[in-house]
Amino acid sequence: MSVSGGPGEEAVGVSGGLSPDGSQPPARWKGHKPVLSGQLEIITPFQLYFNPDLILRNYQVWRLITNFLFFGPVGFNFLFNMIFLYRYCRMLEEGSFRGRTADFVFMFLFGGLLMTIFGTFVSLVFLGQAFTIMLVYVWSRRNPNVRMNFFGLLNFQAPFLPWVLMGFSLLLGNSIIVDLLGIAVGHVYFFLEDVFPNQPGGGRWLKTPSIIKMLFDTPEEDANYNPLPEERPGGFAWGEGQRLGG
Repeated sequence: MSVSGGPGEEAVGVSGGLSPDGSQPPARWKGHKPVLSGQLEIITPFQLYFNPDLILRNYQVWRLITNFLFFGPVGFNFLFNMIFLYRYCRMLEEGSFRGRTADFVFMFLFGGLLMTIFGTFVSLVFLGQAFTIMLVYVWSRRNPNVRMNFFGLLNFQAPFLPWVLMGFSLLLGNSIIVDLLGIAVGHVYFFLEDVFPNQPGGGRWLKTPSIIKMLFDTPEEDANYNPLPEERPGGFAWGEGQRLGG
């Protein structure tokens, strides 16, 4: 699928509804190539998918992260997923999260946690596609005036983009559970971060922890700080002492 924009419009691309379908059962993975190398068979989807029993009983905690990193075998769908993820990650980071790296990281953690909880109840084993849809949703809601064009036939505002992608995925016969999960989590984050704090009686429930700010944000300079002579431009005022008898 290709969504292109004319002058002043956004252009996006996606194939197959951002497949693979995260609800695909492990029994159907036999045709999938290993993630890192189809020849070396270093890592396979069986080692990456989300499985609460293996995480809790066998302590395979890496599955909490790796299930977000698998987008299917290398091909057009994989490439479109990578382009889509990179594009909206970059636009968010350089746009509404500019200078707020810690808040950007916290959105990742918050979204990943919610998806993991919800994914347990709907038996999703890969959540990378849902995570991408979440980024698309947040970007689209924060850029409501951007006009988009679908195949030169359908014009719509940016907030409709996630729904257009979900509809196209449905037309292709793919499950829309993953898309709905990404939209739901994206809406929860957008509501708590952008809508609820501005409502009468509302407040900011999502606050980036101090430890994340300390790790990712640049410390603010103290306006009252008086730098030492060696820290000032030009350093020490060598040779500018008072003349004798002056």
